[in-house]
Amino acid sequence: MRSVILAVVLCASALADAATREEDLGALRARIAALKSDLENRETDRREARDALRASESAISEATRALAALEAQGQHVRAELERLGDRRRALEQDLASRQAALGRLLAARAAAGAPDVVRLALSGEDPSEVARQLYYLSILSRAAAGLIAAHRAGLAELERLRGESETQARELGEIETQQRADREKVLAERRERQRVLGRIAGALRSGRREMKRMLADEQRLARLVQEIGRLLASRPGAGYRRDERLPEPATDARPFASLRGSLGLPVRGELVGRFRAQRGARAESKGLFIRAPEGEPVRAVAAGRVVYADWMRGFGNLLIVDHGDAYLSVYGNNESLLKQSGDSVSAGETVATVGASGGRNESGVYFELRHLGQPLDPLRWVKGR
Repeated sequence: MRSVILAVVLCASALADAATREEDLGALRARIAALKSDLENRETDRREARDALRASESAISEATRALAALEAQGQHVRAELERLGDRRRALEQDLASRQAALGRLLAARAAAGAPDVVRLALSGEDPSEVARQLYYLSILSRAAAGLIAAHRAGLAELERLRGESETQARELGEIETQQRADREKVLAERRERQRVLGRIAGALRSGRREMKRMLADEQRLARLVQEIGRLLASRPGAGYRRDERLPEPATDARPFASLRGSLGLPVRGELVGRFRAQRGARAESKGLFIRAPEGEPVRAVAAGRVVYADWMRGFGNLLIVDHGDAYLSVYGNNESLLKQSGDSVSAGETVATVGASGGRNESGVYFELRHLGQPLDPLRWVKGR
């Protein structure tokens, strides 16, 4: 008799472990689907960063081309300035020559004296000599006047060329300064884009490693569930005997199926993650996430027995209650678990406290309902929903 009881207990434990493993597998698949979605978003971010990087590099190319054109223009201006300098030096030499010639003319005129033209005409000298001297004086005067006018014009042209050269050189310098500043700005933008791209690529690599690890976990867990299934299949009737020996809840003996539409949520809070049915090959959330303050009580939605109370990656401190007839309720991300596997619980009894375990960035409770291993929409079972 003792050996029969021991076999029943072992089979019951195996069945509870099987249900728990099935829940683990479902939760893990949901996490993998979420991670796939996150990887897709990161791929989109990286593509956007690459597009922005491409635009930045095109802008850099355009700025570099403009700068090269400007430098070519600068070379042209510098050549023009050099040409103006040569012209200025030649003009200065010409002015110096004219000034020397004017000096000689003035010296010659001074040496010849400055005779009164009227007196010269009335002097009684040979008219032809008088005419020759007057003609010579007029030539000297016109030559001096021409040299003076040319000298003044040369000085004015020289000053104009100097001002034009200085203006062009100044404007060119300002344009080159602005172009270099613009190019540096674009280069800084490209460095920032490359930094963002590197960060996204690093996160993507990390996510892929996490995905690979989670897929390996799923495969190992699936093999374990198969092995437990074979063990249960090799013990006919074990599951039935276990059901016979489950204690009836003290506060509510009604079948769980009859509670549809009358359950309460395990905690008061804000629904931020809702149930989504599976669509195609992409799995969605199989439960709800209820945001609530840390330390708030988490209550069993119906009477039953705890079949799992332990930490699980992605769900933190996780508790699963078996309500009979293959109905399970799941409570994840708890701060602390107040019940252990095998404990009986009644409807509304506190079984855990709200937390953010499992790596969540906000406190709350992840809540699932399952029947025969398949997820149910909890809101269809909740009163007033």
